[in-house]
Amino acid sequence: MLMTKTTKIFGANSVKVQRQKQPGRSSPSLQNAPSRWEKIRLAQFLRLPLYFLIALLCILGSPVLAKVPGSSNSSSQLPINSLMSLTLAVDPASLLQQGKVLYNGGNFAKAVEVLQQAVQAYKQQGKTLRLAATLSNLSLAYQQLGAWSQAQQAITESLNMLKGQDGNQNLQIFAQSLDIQGRLQLTMGKAEAALATWQQTEKIYKEVDNKSGVLRSLINQAQAWRTQGFYPRSVKTLDQVSQTLKSQPDSIEKTVSLRSFGDALLVLGDLEKSRQALEQSLKIARNLQSSADIGASLFSLGNNARKQQDKAKAIAYYQQTVEISPSPLTKVQAQLNHLGLLIEDQQWAEIQTLLPLIESQLDQLPLSRASIYAQVNFAQSIEKVNSAELQASNKNYLPQLPTPIRLRSRQANSPLPTPHSPLPTPHSQLPTPHSPLPTPHSALLLASAIQQSQSLGDKRAEAYALKSLGGLYEKTGQWSEAQDLTRKGLALAQSSNAPEISYILEWQLGRLLSAQKDISGAIAAYDGAVETLQSLRKDLVVNKDIVNQDVQFNFRDSVEPIYRQSVELLLKSQEGKPDEKILEKVRQRIEALQLAELDDFFREACLQGQRIALDQVVDQDNPTAAILYPIILPDQLQVIVKIPKQPLQNYTTQISHTEVEKLLVELRKNLVNPTATKAVQTQAHQVYNWLLKPIESQLQKSGVDTLVFVLDGALRNLPMAALYDGKQYLVEKYAIALSVGLQLLDPKPLVQQQLKALTAGLTQPPPGFSNFAPLLAIKSEFEGISKAGVSTTSLIDKDFKKKNLESEISAASFNIVHLATHGQFSSRLEDTFILDFDGEINVKDFDTLFRSQGKTIVELLVLSACQTATGDSRATLGLAGAAVRAGARSTIASLWQIDDESTAMFVSAFYRELKTGKISKAEAVHRAQLQLLKHPNYKAPSFWSAYVLIGNWL
Repeated sequence: MLMTKTTKIFGANSVKVQRQKQPGRSSPSLQNAPSRWEKIRLAQFLRLPLYFLIALLCILGSPVLAKVPGSSNSSSQLPINSLMSLTLAVDPASLLQQGKVLYNGGNFAKAVEVLQQAVQAYKQQGKTLRLAATLSNLSLAYQQLGAWSQAQQAITESLNMLKGQDGNQNLQIFAQSLDIQGRLQLTMGKAEAALATWQQTEKIYKEVDNKSGVLRSLINQAQAWRTQGFYPRSVKTLDQVSQTLKSQPDSIEKTVSLRSFGDALLVLGDLEKSRQALEQSLKIARNLQSSADIGASLFSLGNNARKQQDKAKAIAYYQQTVEISPSPLTKVQAQLNHLGLLIEDQQWAEIQTLLPLIESQLDQLPLSRASIYAQVNFAQSIEKVNSAELQASNKNYLPQLPTPIRLRSRQANSPLPTPHSPLPTPHSQLPTPHSPLPTPHSALLLASAIQQSQSLGDKRAEAYALKSLGGLYEKTGQWSEAQDLTRKGLALAQSSNAPEISYILEWQLGRLLSAQKDISGAIAAYDGAVETLQSLRKDLVVNKDIVNQDVQFNFRDSVEPIYRQSVELLLKSQEGKPDEKILEKVRQRIEALQLAELDDFFREACLQGQRIALDQVVDQDNPTAAILYPIILPDQLQVIVKIPKQPLQNYTTQISHTEVEKLLVELRKNLVNPTATKAVQTQAHQVYNWLLKPIESQLQKSGVDTLVFVLDGALRNLPMAALYDGKQYLVEKYAIALSVGLQLLDPKPLVQQQLKALTAGLTQPPPGFSNFAPLLAIKSEFEGISKAGVSTTSLIDKDFKKKNLESEISAASFNIVHLATHGQFSSRLEDTFILDFDGEINVKDFDTLFRSQGKTIVELLVLSACQTATGDSRATLGLAGAAVRAGARSTIASLWQIDDESTAMFVSAFYRELKTGKISKAEAVHRAQLQLLKHPNYKAPSFWSAYVLIGNWL
């Protein structure tokens, strides 16, 4: 979530400039548009995650304007409406000061105008140093407007003037200008160049003993490292910041830095460290009796609590923020976050109480980008309440927006549709319980936001508002108006280099074209959205909005539907005739979705490096394996099949997503119950009919003996081995493996390798984990591995610690790591872990645990006593994440915890088969499962079907 902090404005004495209400500003001439609604601060709860990611990346808050020597903060501040009459005769320091006020108020276009005048004044006066600093500030303002060439020109001119300048003050200005250049480089996708620039600024700040500058440079470097995918290096850099802060005395600067540090850790998912830093920031702010910083730290702690899904604590922090903070901006942010939580829980009475309180604060905010975003977001929140109420009352009616009037748009003077009178005014339409504000009211706010953004010259804000107003027209089925607005917004977003807005507009355009039966046009729009998302992949992972559990549901709301709707359109375009090119595109798109989902889980790009296509493996290396790609769509279940040396084919079952989900959930519950075999067979037979019955005869004719599934959605929670054809389970006919994508990492078999295993396990759970039962058969499990002829090194109980495990793996060349310990897979990164003697080892640490210098060193990882989190419909995301994070070519894990003795039996059988060196890993798992199936005590699917093989099945 966008964190609001004290923004430093550098003048001669580095004093803070308060934002002031700007006199003389008239409202845009929109009928019935009340000025109160033009001044709304950013609503934090809105689900536009990627924009907020970009905002979050500026960890220290708004970019810091460069300090100009000799400028005076005591200069008179001219009213906004008199700026256009300024001449060069005015003191440039006054112009500079006015530019800073405008910049900090979000009025970037006016800031550019004033700073340009200051530049001309300093040029006439021949004051090189002040000119250079002003040019760097001008570049920063241009960056906010997306005017990249002008921004580059200004910062280049500034740096050229400063090169070769000596003196402490000159170096400080040079470093500040370099910092602004680094921001431009990162925004333009030049992360390596930005990193080098910020490393240079760090060196200069150290030379001039500017500690805050050093901290800012380090945090910026962490951002650059993360953008390049170097997550561990980013965290290491932030840890360096943490150590530096500890040695500093208490000060306002320290509390701000700690808060920024805590916010950065929140983005990266280290919740506990984030909380500690924020609490320390709050403590210092209280000691210094700085109410502004107390409020800001409380606000950030609220965001941290929200990230941890502790809504009660988050609301308490937001309420304290409103009570304590002197800043109307911070108050509104806290109230809007509070409102967002209430909307999530549909607390209508509380929403009714909070809305007028928020309204009373909105008038304090001047016109700026922030107020425009707030106006848009507030309109969308009204629609969320309205939509929820309609669903609750089973109403399908949405009001038709009134006939549009003509407002001038920036693009070729084309008209902009907006609703006209008669429309309700905001004051007369505050909701009562079960009476949300109507759609036309939202449209009025959005139309006003569009005009305001035009008056500011802010293309990003205008694109954002156009997107939202187009979405309203889409909701009411007014396609041509919606399409016109969407295309205008897309043109603005693309010209402003705002992909985080562009992809949503491309998606919206695709939906609109699809609704009008323009399938080819819709496919092209969806292709554009997917391509934009791919370009944002690394940014997508650090998400986005508040970066909390909302991240993953946000992924499901704002990213996943794009891929699925695109797939649906592609399949529809076949017109009943299978098209192999389209089918290939479909499965590649589903793979891209699954990879993006994993990236989102870890908040970094995970699957990198050389990989081999699965089709190549089955066509050349393993011609007895077939690959199945089930895809769950809203009204159908689609299956694409690759049989060796045959073209792709597909078949469809017309069934709703809801029906599929319901059956899969029930089957998953029955599978863990040894007494529910009959129910399992009935339900598993239905799933078999969906996935395999149409292709079973071809599989038999082709001599296929191994099935590789690339599963989708809730299917990932099920072991495919348990599917039932009416007479036999699938495991009785095929070896089975899972893949997280269409490619394998260096797929080499384990045959003819000397098997050397590191075994580690806990017979008793560590203190504080009493909900996990003892694993008393671990010793017999390990003995079975040794008896199978596998060379083993064991760490049991007190010897099984993370540091010992890492040390053993690094020191010896084990090709197998077998962990007999409790673990849990979850859709939440924080809740996916295994246990060692000291407590948890989180899945995010697997990359350093099982790899050496970035290279995979484990062929097979076995997790024999793990389970998926209860009640988590996407828990196997954590299982896939564990497999990917470990870097092992293959992973074997259990979807639920199984009987201790049957586990030992399965493990012994698996290693005996594997040790022969004549069969694949998938076949070794297959045979071990069959041994349990044939055992009188373990023939129920709950015992043998829980084990799954992920990755390389060879």
